[in-house]
Amino acid sequence: MAPHLSRRAALGLFGTASAAALAPASADAVEQEPQGTRIPRGLRPGGELDQLVADKAAHDEFSGSLLLTHRGRTVLARSHGLADKQRAISNTQDTAFALASVTKLATAVAVAQQAQLGTLSYREPLGTYLDGFPDDIAGATVHHLLTHTSGLGDYHQMPGYQEAAATWTSPEQVMTGITDLIRGSQQAFPAGAGYTYSNSGFHLLGEIVARVSGTSYYDYVRRNVFTAAGMTRADFVTKPQWRADRRIAHPYHRDAQGGWVDALEEFGHIGTPAGDAFATCDDLSRFARYLYQQRFLQPAHTQLVLSGKVPTPRQTPPPGQPLPPQTGTPPQTVYQCYGPTGALVQGQWTFGHGGGNAAGISTVVDFYPDTDWVLVALSNYSNQTVLEISALTRDLVVAA
Repeated sequence: MAPHLSRRAALGLFGTASAAALAPASADAVEQEPQGTRIPRGLRPGGELDQLVADKAAHDEFSGSLLLTHRGRTVLARSHGLADKQRAISNTQDTAFALASVTKLATAVAVAQQAQLGTLSYREPLGTYLDGFPDDIAGATVHHLLTHTSGLGDYHQMPGYQEAAATWTSPEQVMTGITDLIRGSQQAFPAGAGYTYSNSGFHLLGEIVARVSGTSYYDYVRRNVFTAAGMTRADFVTKPQWRADRRIAHPYHRDAQGGWVDALEEFGHIGTPAGDAFATCDDLSRFARYLYQQRFLQPAHTQLVLSGKVPTPRQTPPPGQPLPPQTGTPPQTVYQCYGPTGALVQGQWTFGHGGGNAAGISTVVDFYPDTDWVLVALSNYSNQTVLEISALTRDLVVAA
């Protein structure tokens, strides 16, 4: 779901990866140290990570949930703050949050599934699958769309988007309306000639999935991604459903006087392939494990998703996105993969994605295949706390 333009500012976080996991961790799992493994003290209950989150929550700088797992078992699970301040509903491990751009991972998996089936090809241009685009945009390939090298930007920033989005009252109107806006847009550069983070590109990937699969994007992802991975609370929900469901966190941002504003009404009717599916921490932990365990895809296609395609510009986040906190273990190499970002940190590859907006969402999922860690941090505040959680976890994991 897209907030009004005045509040947009993606927080974009890149992530991390893990390889051989056991069964996905339950949200109700007891924090424990898996047998035969060494859990760094800083990641255990009462350790540095736990203290960071508690301190941020005590200063009202973090509201949300965190889940850290190793080999499929819960190491740390914490929830702080309120999902709905007006009704005094607390965040819990069962609370679902708007995911912002983490949704792109589900879209990327859907594309890869269709590539595995042979219904689409990464090297084929957009015009092979969708009609009505000018020749330059139609010539951007699926590869370009997945790697943010298509030259397309962010449909949220297009003239007329806010006004049009306010009139859409069905998933079909949302998908068609955004696609029509993109048809009238211009590229910032020819496909393949640069890198710019592109919500428009990922929206079109969702349209391609719908076209080649013969079903709606939403139904395809629900069945082949969320249900397949056992993500029981994950879904695309409409704004009326969001308002009514006590188990979904409301987004909050500060007003000019420093008070909290419930920003739910600033969002559109339903999320898109580029952002704002909903899920719990456990749902995303299951997703990450399902991906790197090669359960969504055959091994070769999994490797294709989780391999670097394009070096990302150094310290160049999406428009409006803050730089990640600087830590003692900076990535040596950062690549855009087919959906996730991959980073080489002290000889260990990590993968993941994050996102957010100034209306009140900040999210990250990091997974470490080589050592089998998964971090999920979901917040209904729009600040950099999840970036700090991600950075500290990375330091402690790679140092172990």
